[in-house]
Order: sequence, then structure tokens, then C-alpha cells
Amino acid sequence: MLRETIINIRPANITEDTLIARHFYQMWRDNNRPPDSIQSNWLEITLKFIYQARQDLYYQAFIAEADSQIVGSVSCQLFAGLYPDIIVESYRKYGYIWGVYVEPEYRCQGIGKKLTLEAIAYLKQLACTRVILNASPSGQSVYTNLGFQPSNAMEFDLI
Repeated sequence: MLRETIINIRPANITEDTLIARHFYQMWRDNNRPPDSIQSNWLEITLKFIYQARQDLYYQAFIAEADSQIVGSVSCQLFAGLYPDIIVESYRKYGYIWGVYVEPEYRCQGIGKKLTLEAIAYLKQLACTRVILNASPSGQSVYTNLGFQPSNAMEFDLI
């Protein structure tokens, strides 16, 4: 008889920032980014970003634990925007979810969904009016099933 794996989702603490950064790196590698396309100081860059987001953007990460080990993570924060934000907060206060990662042997068990829902709940507590994320092809169905709509982002490759 198969034993059901119990998944515990909890807020990450500062001592787990390096783990969050490693998951973020591995997410890019799992999405077929060759190592030479990732900056060699990716760990320093990611830790600096997390530190700054924690100071300015209410950054929070969540961890998934199973079988007494960390098997996934997600990060979320207020969305800083790509241009001057002149819209009042009560109309547009966006949250951003990034770095959703689940270890390969624990995928397809609903962990990514649980992590995303935890991040959404946190952003809702911050009074966000919308949540944004960029999905990998393998993650799109998870987010669509949660109610995320495809965005109108348009891209133009220059290389």
C-alpha cells in the first residue's frame, strides 16, 4: 500500500535565502537555460535581490516540506512595476509571484499549486488587487487551473 506524502507549507526564514536562490537557479536550468547563459555570481545577485525586496517590497518566501526535507519553494512580493505607477493603490496594487520550484521527484503532487496558493494568500493580506507571475510552459496549466488568465504581454526578440 502506498503511503501518502504529507506536505507542509510554511513561511521561509532568512536563513533559507540561499536555498531559495538555489531553487531559483535550478528553475532556470530545468527550463533549458544553459549554464553559460546564467551569470556566474547568480547566488550573490539573487541574495541581494531578496534582501532588497524584503526591505522595500514586503518580500516573503514559502517552503514546502515533505519527508523531513525541503522539496519546494516560492517567492512573492509587491510588484515594483516597469514604468511610473500613477494609478492609486486601491485600484492597482499588484503582487508578484516568482521562483515557484518543486524538486523533480515531488512534482505532479500538487505542491506547486499549494505553494502558489500560499503566496496568493500572503499577497491578499497585503491588499493586492491582482497577482502577476510569469509561467514556464510546464507550469502554465497549474496557474490556469488556479484562475490565472493569459496576459497581454508582447515580446520581440532582438537576438
